[in-house]
Amino acid sequence: MSDETPEDEQPLGSLALDAWHRAHGARMVPFAGYEMPIQYAGEHGGGGIVAEHNWTRESASLFDVSHMGQLSVSGENAAAELEKLVPGSVRSLGEGRMRYSLLLTEAGGVIDDLMITNTGAHIALVVNGATKWDDIAHLREHLPDAVTLTHYDDQALLALQGPKAAEVLDALVPGTGALTFMRAAAFDWPAPDGTTTPLWISRAGYTGEDGFEISVHADKAEALADALVADDRVRPAGLGARDSLRLEAGLPLYGHDLTTEIDPVTAGLGFALSKKRREAGGWMGHRACAVKLKDGCASTRVGLAIDGRLPAREGAPVYAGEELVGKVTSGGFSPTLQRPIAMAYVGADYAAEGTALEIEVRNKRLPAKVSPMPFVPHRYYRGS
Repeated sequence: MSDETPEDEQPLGSLALDAWHRAHGARMVPFAGYEMPIQYAGEHGGGGIVAEHNWTRESASLFDVSHMGQLSVSGENAAAELEKLVPGSVRSLGEGRMRYSLLLTEAGGVIDDLMITNTGAHIALVVNGATKWDDIAHLREHLPDAVTLTHYDDQALLALQGPKAAEVLDALVPGTGALTFMRAAAFDWPAPDGTTTPLWISRAGYTGEDGFEISVHADKAEALADALVADDRVRPAGLGARDSLRLEAGLPLYGHDLTTEIDPVTAGLGFALSKKRREAGGWMGHRACAVKLKDGCASTRVGLAIDGRLPAREGAPVYAGEELVGKVTSGGFSPTLQRPIAMAYVGADYAAEGTALEIEVRNKRLPAKVSPMPFVPHRYYRGS
């Protein structure tokens, strides 16, 4: 409407750790309606995007992901009602277990991707920061009045990621090291001020590395961040490293690799459509997805390994000879592989591993080949 402030002129929110980030040399940028750290510099910082990326691969990095939406649904038949809106099974989730799922339109387009956890007391949801208000509106519209939707806007969310994350966190919060990938539980942390701080901790993340996401009251976030980076194995890391890590891990980013114009079958997220529920239906978007599952998709998401050093960015066209066959949705230079990589949607006839393609960047054609994802193997901890 004409009297609304354009999105790019809306005042930006501040994270609970805003001052903490700046004190640690963060360069702050607008992201998902907040001022967020993209990288750190200086004596107490992470040393820039590539250094932060590499440190996460080698040791442990602390990311602030408090812009994400932390929600819950509770009340009569909450799990069953939520199942009507997502393709994954919610009722079958045991206490402390997590599942990746999707909110879909009737046409099968992805409204958002999210994590669902059975906490025992309620069903917890973590949704993307840029879409959380639309997600809340969608859930309120479609969930019955008997189901209570709660937004925990007084909670911060910290992600400790990397191969040394478990030993660091278990020393600070004993018992967390026993969690395995996609498991979560409540813990008490004896804070330095003598109080006991409740934490909800899940062994998950979006870097491809082992790690944890820690929900903590915003008032205690700074004390927890200080305690974590006091360990020499932990350094702060920003959005830049988080993006390069998730790209190497082959993980889609909402608003780029996933949108309401893309369905989960085309996106290669068929694993998120529970097998029994594919057949039984009863969830929003099922009919559209069932057609794609039966008849196939015109295009699909693929990984691309690019020759040379020049990265391809979002929007770059992909060619097979002179035929335009797709478009890059995420791309960048891989610090781990020391070469450019990208994700793109290409025609199904050009999606086979090893297919030679070209990407147009700065009026040049860069040779590329369809590559399996993840580009760098995941290192999730599933138990000894």
